[in-house]
Amino acid sequence: MAHTPSEPADDTDRIAALQEEVAQLKEAVSSHAVIDQAIGMMVALGRVTPDQGWMVLKEVSQHTNIKLRTVAELILIWGRQGEMPPEIRAELEDALDRHGPTQIPGAPPEGA
Repeated sequence: MAHTPSEPADDTDRIAALQEEVAQLKEAVSSHAVIDQAIGMMVALGRVTPDQGWMVLKEVSQHTNIKLRTVAELILIWGRQGEMPPEIRAELEDALDRHGPTQIPGAPPEGA
């Protein structure tokens, strides 16, 4: 079976498809980094585990009907500027109450 060179149109289609795939992968990497940073803020400020931080972000996203990446971006903006939409803040506080520690680590037991 003889090898026939690709038609230029086939190459153009293939290049376009690969460029689209690269763009999608870049977006996924960027989105992942934003979400990881927001989880880190939940760990540091909410004193939760990384898995609990993920659940907090997911619940806030679900309860506000806002994409997870957007919730993560809003949390990062809050960390830089101290501003957060009230509905996000309320859901974030509720989620941290559900997943966070019942006591600050290293604090004396209640009633002591």
